[in-house]
Amino acid sequence: MSPRPIRFFHRGAVTEIADAAPTRTVLEWLREDARRTGTKEGCAEGDCGACTVVVGELDAQGALVLQPVNACIRLLPTLDGKALFTVEDVAGEGGALHPVQQALVDGHGSQCGFCTPGFVMSLWAGYQRHRAAGTLPTRQQLADDLSGNLCRCTGYRAILDAAQRAFELPAPAFDRAAVAAALRGLRASPPLHYAPGGGAPDFHAPRTLAEFAALREARPQARVLAGGTDLGLWVTKQLRDPGELIHIGEVAELGRVEVKSGRIVIGAAASLESAWQALVQEWPALRDLWLRFAAPPLRATGTMGGNVANGSPIGDSAPVLMALGATLVLRRGERVRMLPLDEFYLDYMSNRLEPGEFVQAIEVPRRGGRAQAVQAYKVSKRFDCDISALCLAAAIELDGERITSARLAFGGMAATVRRAAHAEAALLGQPWTEATVLAAMAALPRDFTPLTDLRASAGYRMQVAQNLLRRFWLQTRSADPLPESAVSVWAREETA
Repeated sequence: MSPRPIRFFHRGAVTEIADAAPTRTVLEWLREDARRTGTKEGCAEGDCGACTVVVGELDAQGALVLQPVNACIRLLPTLDGKALFTVEDVAGEGGALHPVQQALVDGHGSQCGFCTPGFVMSLWAGYQRHRAAGTLPTRQQLADDLSGNLCRCTGYRAILDAAQRAFELPAPAFDRAAVAAALRGLRASPPLHYAPGGGAPDFHAPRTLAEFAALREARPQARVLAGGTDLGLWVTKQLRDPGELIHIGEVAELGRVEVKSGRIVIGAAASLESAWQALVQEWPALRDLWLRFAAPPLRATGTMGGNVANGSPIGDSAPVLMALGATLVLRRGERVRMLPLDEFYLDYMSNRLEPGEFVQAIEVPRRGGRAQAVQAYKVSKRFDCDISALCLAAAIELDGERITSARLAFGGMAATVRRAAHAEAALLGQPWTEATVLAAMAALPRDFTPLTDLRASAGYRMQVAQNLLRRFWLQTRSADPLPESAVSVWAREETA
């Protein structure tokens, strides 16, 4: 591929960039180069939402999809072929406030104002989505949409009131067709090979799986970039130079989630949002963990394949996938091999990938006709958009009252996400009773020696891990299971 500039649609025209560093963030470009300073930097790590912008792209059917993203950790070349909207773009003719802005003003939803542009953009994305679908969101849906935006002044009641009020105001025009037409025009450009020179490393964005596999095999030293929600922090917090990058976000084959007869196939570049949606469709009990996994801007950008390949011991995808018996599809050039996820990790941030090899997909066996109980639990200091101190995903299969299969996968208990072999052994072949779960709880200290860090002490982690096993039994036992309402209240109290 011949080098070319980055091209994206912004403020009604195509913007070209040829001289920015590949690791320049969208936020840096907006504030320092484009002088669009409405977007703020709060945390520079995708946590607070002050930097929220909206990115538009075409889905597989050619329809425009608008997603809120964190500009502070989004690398500028990943905007290629997309549309960028900021808080400066939402006002109507003559500067008339958009309904979400007007409702915030009328409802006193802003105090110091620093976080307000981010709230506006998250609300604007939701407003456009619901208007396009002809739906009216519930208050809880609005709260979920705003789970990645923090306000330290007002509290959230006035903001949620304004979010609801916005849908009562006249809807301004938004020319989706014009944006979609501009994106189709950008799609006519060849795949991005960005080479700014001046000693900066190259940035590649192949569009087919074959192109990516060949490029990865030829350049094993290059780093694969998926959503960048982790690599972005290397740049903004650790000031690391990741070197040459190969971005897989444009590889259509890797962006798919396919539900087949016996398995769910999650492409390595499929967003966390689409991957979790497929898992929850099969196992509804995973819904709470889906909503508590980061927040919409991060789930729209991040990928489950990247979460797994990165291998953080506190990543919440791996415990769930491990409990469900997931297998990784690994590829190097034309060679493809399969590896169970629970055999993938070697040590902290170390795995079995060979030079030039990459995760192509995650395959998860479907439920089928098995008598199966599945639950997942996340414990963190903050209920929404926080990193886990501990995560448990548990799955058992029963033949009558006997346990025929048990998979207990923990995050936050060791240097890697890992199954609890001794606790599983205490369950196998036993009836699903209180005595059995107590035996599994007693076996757990043989599986893990947790660490103490800023999120939790070793003693706390072990006690909570044991308690979660008991909670799993309480929720799935055949006699007098806890009602869902009680479980939901318990979950919120436990992490308050």
